[in-house]
Amino acid sequence: MGIDRLSIRQRPRGHPLMHQNWSKLLFMHWPVEPSELRPLIPNDLEIDTFDDRAWIAIVPFTMWDIRAFPPYVPAVPRLNAMHELNVRTYVHRDGTPGVWFFSLDCNNAAAVFGARTFYYLPYYNAELTLNQSENKIDYTSNRTDKPKATFQATWNIGRPLPVSEPESLEFFLTERYCLFSKHNTHLYQARIHHPHWPLQTATLDAHSSTMIEVLGIPEPTGASVLHYAEEISVEIWPLHKLT
Repeated sequence: MGIDRLSIRQRPRGHPLMHQNWSKLLFMHWPVEPSELRPLIPNDLEIDTFDDRAWIAIVPFTMWDIRAFPPYVPAVPRLNAMHELNVRTYVHRDGTPGVWFFSLDCNNAAAVFGARTFYYLPYYNAELTLNQSENKIDYTSNRTDKPKATFQATWNIGRPLPVSEPESLEFFLTERYCLFSKHNTHLYQARIHHPHWPLQTATLDAHSSTMIEVLGIPEPTGASVLHYAEEISVEIWPLHKLT
């Protein structure tokens, strides 16, 4: 069955559950052999590949203006802004491409509890900091839950890029509009919607991490494929059961 990478971009029917703004986001991608990831992903999901290669990513960012819908519900103090860092790969099921998260580290304990409870996502408590000086961002994460993991990166924000073409690597890596999760024996899916990613180039000054190593696979040593996004507005739909 072919993978439909375009219709998934249409806004889903019904009402989203929440709104978030994602900002200061860095995509760090490395190619890996699909066989390395296969033991870490449920059998009812297929690994999505580009030129026969799977991809693993570390994505640090910050989020704010987190609100429940309908849109007039005011933001909840201490829940409307936080930092997050996720480790992810790309999968598909019945022609629908999406994201599989290996971990999501966050500096808000209530958000960690909510995402684990209602979306069955592997969230962890962590201490995260983001500091920016002109076009340079320094980001650190130290997970306080087990298994312990750390991340540090300093990057420079570059020039804007054209909108990604559907057949491009940039589109494959970034234009993802659903997530999958699993709880007990059941597979779930949630949709998201946002405009095209406003991608920019980025360069690294420094990077160290154990975020992938703790999954039981080697931490990548080669150069990563980098994309930066300053800000995007996101709507998130409720989780629903697939199997």
